[in-house]
Amino acid sequence: MTVKINTKDGQIELSDDVIATVVGGSANEIFGVVGMASKSAIKDNFQALLRRENYSKGVVIKSTEEGISIDVYTVMSYGVKISEVSKNIQERVKFNLENQLGISADMVNIYVQNIKVVGED
Repeated sequence: MTVKINTKDGQIELSDDVIATVVGGSANEIFGVVGMASKSAIKDNFQALLRRENYSKGVVIKSTEEGISIDVYTVMSYGVKISEVSKNIQERVKFNLENQLGISADMVNIYVQNIKVVGED
């Protein structure tokens, strides 16, 4: 699925992988985020952190008539205030999407898949 943007010069199509890379990079910039997790980590019992090339497995983009909804699956550090870190992720994702891609997300949902103690493997 792609997000389509109409401009005066034509139509721009952004793939979900491009959006997921921007979203994943934005989330990983926030203090308290250890990394991205697979959206099916609990079901698959898959606890590995996702690398940059696999961010699309930890981000779900839904495009509807109302706008764009983004689900971000994260792993956070032990001891951080989850509500504050989540709010910071939401703000950073919205800001970077608007500035880098020119699109706005109506909803950014944060799902905490795991908590890790810093220094734990």
